[in-house]
Amino acid sequence: MGTLLGIARKAGKRAPMEETDAVQVSEAAGIEGDYRGKPGDRQVTVLAREAWQAVCDELGEALPWTLRRANLLVEGVSLPRRAGDRLRVGGMLLEVTGECDPCTRMDEQRDGLTGALRPDWRGGVTCRVIEGGAIALGDPAELLDGA
Repeated sequence: MGTLLGIARKAGKRAPMEETDAVQVSEAAGIEGDYRGKPGDRQVTVLAREAWQAVCDELGEALPWTLRRANLLVEGVSLPRRAGDRLRVGGMLLEVTGECDPCTRMDEQRDGLTGALRPDWRGGVTCRVIEGGAIALGDPAELLDGA
């Protein structure tokens, strides 16, 4: 069983990331206040702390996880590397839809970041919300059996 370490959202496409301690998540709107929340394959993005640490180690610099522009940071969960797997975080259930491929925006923030995110799905996963609910820092995060 893992833990939710971070929650972040952005008001628009190039808007700064805003961290929060708790938030509501719904099937209709994704993470409350996040512009990507509309129903679809990329409602919520999840990054593993261990993968982010590998990126930082490769770049030789401790970087804030929000530089990745993901919505959730989890620790102690091996994120799946295939669509269809399910991840429960706090009171919500997510279905993985694919890899969160790094875009050129990553190198705009830190030179070399795109390349460091490419191996082994280090950039995290994209998800759709299956069951909405409240989430807060410290909530349990787990890959469900049979997923």
